[in-house]
Amino acid sequence: MNEEVRTSLKDSLCNALNLFNKHEWYDAHDAFEEIWNSIDGDERQIIQGILQVSVSQFHLSKGNLNGATILLGEGLGRIKTRTNINIGIDLEAFCLCLEDLLRKLQSKENLDENDKPFLKLLN
Repeated sequence: MNEEVRTSLKDSLCNALNLFNKHEWYDAHDAFEEIWNSIDGDERQIIQGILQVSVSQFHLSKGNLNGATILLGEGLGRIKTRTNINIGIDLEAFCLCLEDLLRKLQSKENLDENDKPFLKLLN
């Protein structure tokens, strides 16, 4: 991957991450999908997992608890086995918050603002 492509990908990732963290789930999905279309391998699987989490949160915001739970579980499963891959995001912390959210969704606990997933860049 040349430097120009790498810089463009990093800019796209920062944009997608900001949309995700602002809970703009639909726009975040679109931004991550653009990245997903341009990469392959484990990185593609991780981005697909984040896409699934975005869609799960969109479903949750519309009251579709079942759809949200299924997609969150699929996204977590896709990311959890690849936390050793460095795409510039703290995947370990992300998986921990997803596991907690999944447990709450499965046991139908009340959620609050602190339960929304958050993506953190690695330093």
